[in-house]
Amino acid sequence: MSCNRNSHSSSIGSPWGCDGRAPWKPLELVAMILGFIVFWPIGLMIVFWKIWQRKHGYEGDMFAFGRMQAARFKETFGAEMGWPSAGERKSADGWRGPGFMRSSGNVAFDDWREGELARLEEERRKLAESERDFAEHIDQLRRAKDREEFDSFMRARKGGGQPPSA
Repeated sequence: MSCNRNSHSSSIGSPWGCDGRAPWKPLELVAMILGFIVFWPIGLMIVFWKIWQRKHGYEGDMFAFGRMQAARFKETFGAEMGWPSAGERKSADGWRGPGFMRSSGNVAFDDWREGELARLEEERRKLAESERDFAEHIDQLRRAKDREEFDSFMRARKGGGQPPSA
């Protein structure tokens, strides 16, 4: 799918990532379609999520956002519900999430792994920011080229000659 920079849709933003914003992830598309099939308000909620994401420039996907909100909820209400705080270690016999999130049993390794994951997330954020800056730079170059071509056309038109053919 090619992006037409002169079309009206690119000025208001495209959900497919043509304007440098977050595109639909395959899992988000599947979740939206299944949401509409199973219970239509779920699919509608996912569509509204993508609109909100585009409007506010949120760079993560809806699953990262859900994890972030769950962590905020746990920090806020966890003590009242008897959940362990972030500093407390849960017993090894309890389920701790996906494999990369489970405790290895070695606190030093777990701390190192958390630090590395945080570093990688920061690198991902920097890469996304650089990608967005590059897309803006390319857009500026395209606008300058379009302006130059238009000015050339207008000069040729005012000069009484035929516009240059491409």
